[in-house]
Amino acid sequence: MGTSSAPASSRPRTRPGAPRPSSRRPRTITIRTWSRGSPRASARRCGASISESCPRANCCKLEECSRVVKIGVLAVQGDVIEHRAILRRLGVADVEVRLPGDLAGVDGLILPGGESTTIGKLMVRYGLDRAIPEQVRRGMALYGTCAGMILMARRAAGGEPPMLRLMDITVIRNAYGRQVDSFETDLDVPVFGPPPLRAVFIRAPVMDQAGPGVEVLASLDGRPVLAREGRLLVSSFHPELAPDDRVHRYFLDVIRADT
Repeated sequence: MGTSSAPASSRPRTRPGAPRPSSRRPRTITIRTWSRGSPRASARRCGASISESCPRANCCKLEECSRVVKIGVLAVQGDVIEHRAILRRLGVADVEVRLPGDLAGVDGLILPGGESTTIGKLMVRYGLDRAIPEQVRRGMALYGTCAGMILMARRAAGGEPPMLRLMDITVIRNAYGRQVDSFETDLDVPVFGPPPLRAVFIRAPVMDQAGPGVEVLASLDGRPVLAREGRLLVSSFHPELAPDDRVHRYFLDVIRADT
């Protein structure tokens, strides 16, 4: 597998809601019920900034950034509300995307987790299967989580071919099992720095292969689960379901890098 960086190490996984190992610092994770004013939220570091208008020292203060971006969330099915909630907490202009016309003025688009087959069929029905790649060619950034990663991949092992085929990766659907096999774990993401990133995996795909232009940002069990290729970003897990917004902040940095 050719990648531009070595896979990062990962931490032991647990099922959602399961007790954390006693050898590690106690931490309670309650999906979807975090507080924006919690000590952990105020203390955590953001991802590395790659925008001149948002240097690393100020990358957590989005209001200081001169470049105002608009991010769309594909809203035909999946975790739309959760992604929009994070964007609004970050003070980012966001819009639901259901039709090609909704992409006007959008700097970046999030393809949420959900059912990739259902999302793909609805994209074809509404003409988004053609409109999204066209906007990407014009410079729009794209971030796919879980099902979104499957849609963005050029190749998929088993099942129907991916819908958009934009990113030079091969994915394996449901690599970690069924819904009952869902779990949480901590990932080391060097570009973010400490602390580890809490990640929620639900019927998650993984990258089986990645092209030479793909930068692996985090891995689990030796397989990439967070990666970037230019203005394309994908993750096997659901960052919108954990109290850590560094992946979304990193996507903002990707958008600002060349705009």
